[in-house]
Amino acid sequence: MDTDSQNREKTERYLRAEKKVEDIKGFYIHLLVYVCVNLYISIKKISRNLDNGETFDEAFYDLGTFIVWMAWGIGLAFHAYNIFIKDGILEKRWEERKIKEYMDKDEQKNWD
Repeated sequence: MDTDSQNREKTERYLRAEKKVEDIKGFYIHLLVYVCVNLYISIKKISRNLDNGETFDEAFYDLGTFIVWMAWGIGLAFHAYNIFIKDGILEKRWEERKIKEYMDKDEQKNWD
C-alpha cells in the first residue's frame, strides 16, 4: 500500500471514530435531558396532585406520572440500540472486518 492510500485510510478511520464519539456524546446528552425533564415533570405532577388532596402514594403511583417516562424511554431505547448495538456487533462494517480478518488468517496459513 502506498503512502497516500495509508494516509487516506488513517483519515477515514479517524473520521469514522470521530463520528462514533459524537454519536455516543449525543446519546448521553439525550439521556441527561430525558432524566432532567422527566424529573421536573414528575415533581410538578406529584406536587399538583398533593395540592389537590391526594395522598403521596396516590400522587406518585398515578399512571400519568410515568407515561412520559415510558413513552420517551422507548425512543431513548431505540437511540441506544442505534448507537451501541446496530453500530457495534451487528454493523455491516464489522461483518466486513471479520471477513477480512479471517481471509488474512487463512492467507497467512497458506504462506506458512
